[in-house]
Amino acid sequence: MTSLEGKVALITGTSAGLGAATAKLFAERGASVFGIARDADRMATVFADVPGGKFSSVDVTSPAACREAVAACVAAFGRLDVLVNVAGFHKMRHTQTTTDEDWDRDLAVNLNGPFYLSRAALPHLLEVGGNIVNVASIAGVEGEVYSAGYCAAKHGLVGLTKALAIEFTKDKLRVNVVCPGGMPTAQATEFEAPENADWDLILRIASPRGFMETADVAKVIAFLGSDDAAAIHGAVYRVDNGKGAG
Repeated sequence: MTSLEGKVALITGTSAGLGAATAKLFAERGASVFGIARDADRMATVFADVPGGKFSSVDVTSPAACREAVAACVAAFGRLDVLVNVAGFHKMRHTQTTTDEDWDRDLAVNLNGPFYLSRAALPHLLEVGGNIVNVASIAGVEGEVYSAGYCAAKHGLVGLTKALAIEFTKDKLRVNVVCPGGMPTAQATEFEAPENADWDLILRIASPRGFMETADVAKVIAFLGSDDAAAIHGAVYRVDNGKGAG
């Protein structure tokens, strides 16, 4: 089993879903976890199962808030070894009715936030030879209907990962990205199709094997965040329950 003993991890989106599952797994495998999300009440429930973990309500779309979150993590635990950017936002819309505000929100949560946190975390990660694990989506490696902003942001996150991997080739730092398929999170189970949606196109998103468990995706993130993945840098891990097989 992958060990994270002695690691300090800052994980975003830890109020529910994959972020919560990742926080719990990292703690289970020995890491000290600092979680951030907007909903502090929901995080309090999650962190009841994260021994020694700390959390803070943070808006990842704010550069200042991201800097403060990294500083708070380092102040709490003395270092930072792993940054895991899980927080995301997805709402289906017809492209022609997508407003400027809609587009900006897609990019702010799904791309700007990971950039702001990575930028703030880099000095600490470089100091210890740490790593960044970004969480994109299969929408970061292919198209999805009614999701122009989301796809653009997640493709951008894959591109950001590759750019950082090249930039820090000569440093003891690793940067990788996981692209999950469908999981039984609120984003998937509570989504609303836009008016007059074509369900033939929507159903293309699904894996023939159905949803994955968040815990199974969290295991891939934990592996990439661990020393077991020491030789993995700049990789794009598609974790989609077989959707890409055909």
